[in-house]
Formats: sequence, structure tokens, C-alpha cells
Amino acid sequence: MAVQQVKLSKQKIRQRKAANLYRGIKTSPCPSCGAARMPHRVCPSCGNYKGRQVLSKTTD
Repeated sequence: MAVQQVKLSKQKIRQRKAANLYRGIKTSPCPSCGAARMPHRVCPSCGNYKGRQVLSKTTD
């Protein structure tokens, strides 16, 4: 069985655990419509990406 060589402090343990902390989904506002969208992805509400219309919105 493995035996630790040096006792780890609470600070070191918490620093290691903080690296795996879930921080949630990052969103940024769309420059054309202002809706929340994920970075580097097409806006789901207006269909724009990098100032271009990529997806056409159809209305039924």
C-alpha cells in the first residue's frame, strides 16, 4: 500500500480541486441582435457569424 511522503496542506489540496471546478457555460452578446450566444458559434436567434448571414431564418 502506498504511503505519503509529505503531508499535503489544506491549501494545496484545495488548489488541486479548484482546477476541476465546473464554472458554467460562457456566453457573449451577439453584435447584431444582442442575444446571448456561445463564443465562436453562429447566433441561434439571427443566424449571423462574424458579421455574415450564415443561417437563413424561415418563418412558417
